[in-house]
Amino acid sequence: MRKFNVTGLCTPDEDYMVDISDKIEQIKRLVDRRSYFVINRARQYGKTTTLKELQKALADEYIVCSLSFQGMGDECFSSDESFCQSFAKQVSRALQFTSARADYIEDWNDVSITSFEQLGQHITRMCEREKFVLLIDEVDRTSNNRVFIHFIDMLRDKFLARKVKEDYTFHSVILAGVYDIKNIKLKMIHEGTHTPTVTEGNLYNSPWNIAVNFNVDMSFNPAEISTMLSSYEEDHETGMDIAAIAEKIHIYTSGYPFLVSRICQCIDEELDMDWSHDGIQRAIKILLEEKNTLFDDIFKNLENNKALYDFIYDLLILGSSKSFTISNPIIDLGHMYGFFEKRDGKVAIANKIFEMLMTEHFISKDESMVKSSRIGVLQYDVVKDGRFDMELCLRKFADHYGEIFNDNDVEFLERHGRLLFLSYLKPLINGHGFYHIESQFTDLRRMDIAVDFGSQQFIIELKRWRGEQYQAEAYSQLCNYLESKHTDTGYLLTFDFRKGGNKVRKAEWIEVNGKHIFDVMV
Repeated sequence: MRKFNVTGLCTPDEDYMVDISDKIEQIKRLVDRRSYFVINRARQYGKTTTLKELQKALADEYIVCSLSFQGMGDECFSSDESFCQSFAKQVSRALQFTSARADYIEDWNDVSITSFEQLGQHITRMCEREKFVLLIDEVDRTSNNRVFIHFIDMLRDKFLARKVKEDYTFHSVILAGVYDIKNIKLKMIHEGTHTPTVTEGNLYNSPWNIAVNFNVDMSFNPAEISTMLSSYEEDHETGMDIAAIAEKIHIYTSGYPFLVSRICQCIDEELDMDWSHDGIQRAIKILLEEKNTLFDDIFKNLENNKALYDFIYDLLILGSSKSFTISNPIIDLGHMYGFFEKRDGKVAIANKIFEMLMTEHFISKDESMVKSSRIGVLQYDVVKDGRFDMELCLRKFADHYGEIFNDNDVEFLERHGRLLFLSYLKPLINGHGFYHIESQFTDLRRMDIAVDFGSQQFIIELKRWRGEQYQAEAYSQLCNYLESKHTDTGYLLTFDFRKGGNKVRKAEWIEVNGKHIFDVMV
């Protein structure tokens, strides 16, 4: 019986898989053109599975030598000699499962290669009469990046010599990992393991500058997700609305392969095959509360890079708007980790699950800062018969906010008012729902929050008071957003940071352009 798999390689016989044949065909075209390239994608983005499917697609035309640096120990990267010998053994082992001639396999197994010069000569002899494609997975798992750079220097030199018909080498070389070659070099410099020489010039110069850009979209679109659900439905006949479920999963995941498969796995194995909107929400709740290697990587990368942490904090909590400029090292790093994507020229968090995960992390880290200002509202005050009363929730927030804070707190509130509300909301919906920040609408003046509580969804816009004219614009913006979400009811929470008697306090329902808006100002 097939299953949903989120740990390692997926195979069609054992696992439910998205049909990625179109992506494989795009990659194969690069190979046919004799291209060298790097598949750089974030952790658990399906790179290994893609390489194995590609290997099968190439087998009729090429001899594919598929390696991985995952299992190579530190000793293999301790010197050029150790690397060359280990590489030769890996090649010999890989060729046993291809159509390569026996003498090729024996040559790689028996030969004593102690330098990159000898390794290059051996590659020349091997590739003189056959078309070999080299695949290397987990290239960023190397323990000595300096040795690896020597290796790709050799491959580059042979590639350039082949261009002028002065050498034979691999038909195509494909490297896969999170870090691209440029990032590996910079990583070495930052860690103090590599000092650039005068001849290296710009630190961004890559020893892999022969590589073509890899622009294949490896995320899953709704139609591709549907192919996996269709296979599942053939086996189980649940009666699910395949297109609707695929679309809903894509809304939350933006097609991130691990997240797609994990949600499906939760529904299948832990939620009694509840293939409904409610089932997806419950699966997301499970996902957000668990530990896994992807989330551990996210938290590690945030905590180990203060500039990246502050950048995302400003984006999500403070509502800063950031232009997407890939030359910005922080944006480049976040994009490489799979945190960022470009939307309308701005930086946005790549998917809603990452938004929720990071927001929860920021709130938990900052809870001590706002603890003295916590609002003492119990969940049963705002939850009756399984239904959440958002109007009452906002009225209580406004009442306690007015009682606790004064003009001396303005500087604190201007920076942390949104965090205060999110910290207030979190325990009230905990266990029954979740919220996410609609980052495509986030800017310095407003923040849109979607709260899912069971079958209920609430749209809340948080704004700063900037005058009557801008407040009228806020109503119009919220109405347009409600229209896009196909609902007639929304909530507007405005923070008025003016001092003294100029402040306005209100909590009332209003009608704007046919929409019902609960208008709260604190």
